[in-house]
Amino acid sequence: MKVHDLLHPWQPTSAASEYLERLAHELDVPVSRYEEAASRYDSVGRWLCRDASTLKDMNPDVYVQGSFRLGTPIRPINDDEHYDIDLVCELSVEKTDLTQRELKELLGHEIKLYAKANGMQDAAEGRRCWTLDYAEGAQFHLDALPALPDGASRQRLLVEAKVDSAWAESAIAITDKDHPNYQAVDAQWPHSNPRGYTRWFRSRMTANFRQIREAMALEAKASVEDIPSYRVKTPLQQAVQILKRHRDFMFLDASEIKPISVILTTLSGLSYQGERTVADAVGGILQRMTSHIKQDSGGFSYIANPTDPLENFADRWRQHPERKAAFDRWIAKAREDFEGLTKQVTQQRIVEVAEQSFGAKPARAAASSGPRTFSRSNFFTKAAALLTASHKQSAPWPSVRSGHVSIDSVTWSGKGFSRPIRLQSDSQPLMKGASLIFKGKTDIPAPFDVHWQVVNTGPEAAAAGKLRGGFDEGSVSRGSISHSESADYSGAHTIECFIVKDRHLAARSGVFVVNVR
Repeated sequence: MKVHDLLHPWQPTSAASEYLERLAHELDVPVSRYEEAASRYDSVGRWLCRDASTLKDMNPDVYVQGSFRLGTPIRPINDDEHYDIDLVCELSVEKTDLTQRELKELLGHEIKLYAKANGMQDAAEGRRCWTLDYAEGAQFHLDALPALPDGASRQRLLVEAKVDSAWAESAIAITDKDHPNYQAVDAQWPHSNPRGYTRWFRSRMTANFRQIREAMALEAKASVEDIPSYRVKTPLQQAVQILKRHRDFMFLDASEIKPISVILTTLSGLSYQGERTVADAVGGILQRMTSHIKQDSGGFSYIANPTDPLENFADRWRQHPERKAAFDRWIAKAREDFEGLTKQVTQQRIVEVAEQSFGAKPARAAASSGPRTFSRSNFFTKAAALLTASHKQSAPWPSVRSGHVSIDSVTWSGKGFSRPIRLQSDSQPLMKGASLIFKGKTDIPAPFDVHWQVVNTGPEAAAAGKLRGGFDEGSVSRGSISHSESADYSGAHTIECFIVKDRHLAARSGVFVVNVR
């Protein structure tokens, strides 16, 4: 990368920026596919945990890893390609109780029984996983990875290597047929940490994820908890999807050397600096990406796993220098193509350039479609003022979400009204002087503390020194949560309910918007 690229970042035209938002939506997996994937891995998980399972006494913990867990899967380029579902089956046994091969065979036995019971072809054994291929037309295959906890000594080693303890505690040991100790009882196993990696990746976009989810709830007039996390797409997730599609299209005929997804995702997460649009995120990531590739003592490339610095995601580059060369070609081409696309002004030229990088089908579809979720431009106008106001304080309690709370009902009474009228979030403006009563509903068991955060906006509240943004302690009376306010200032204002238990944030409602004229 040239030095001037860092000093003079690309400035996308407004037309190109809007187009990339739509392109990201076109590349994303449809909601129905997320739901179908969830159904398939839930089915396998229930099978492995059933009463008759030979694994039941080992307390199988079944969870998803990979792009579906990170929110970065993309549609296949060709109709005959499949979606990959990556599943982990973590068993409560010690590394010194059995060999890698024995652990893998234990899971393989149950996976094969599942395939037979569901009329599927026999499961195939891979280097690390067992693979289930679904019927023709389903476009799914599922990789089930056997694993067990990596042990306290490994966790201490990770913490000593400056890995966050919340990430280190989920480290696992996995099986690998190519490992020298595959058939021996030995404490040295291959390592992984999909849960820790997910926590790290999400930490790179926490604020944006929360703000976008709240904005979607605001627009849908729903509670935050009603918005599934897989429907929320941050600029970081969408940038990863765009970069993965660019890579897939570039290496359509050479898939064996294309840069692997975990490298693109890791370098993107490390490079992301909170950009609020897809175009800015992609541009910033491409400019900073190579600065996070280090050199080991032998002069070979090193891309450390953020949750296990001893793992090098680029370790295969040492034995396969053609893969390093392929990455270098890809990053150079991606920068060139992105700069060329973001300079375009007319829709026709944008589509023509995009076709060369992403393929005709998504490039043309993005030209005629609108975003299938909330409007990001709307979010960064009204919602930005409400959700990211500088006077809005961050929650001071460590978060250990253990339940839900919602603002269940709001009533107001104003001049000339003798009885309360129910109010919806972000509804028509109220007259100043109205009285409001907010009632909350939670499934957190008592005892707990209630706090309410009111954030005012607008020149009247600012002039009166009443922008607020802090936390008011509430009370619980006979199990009922309520809070009273008055509509004193014109503008858009928010209120949110927080449930604190044992000095930790157990639940938050998401904002309720009150407009006052």
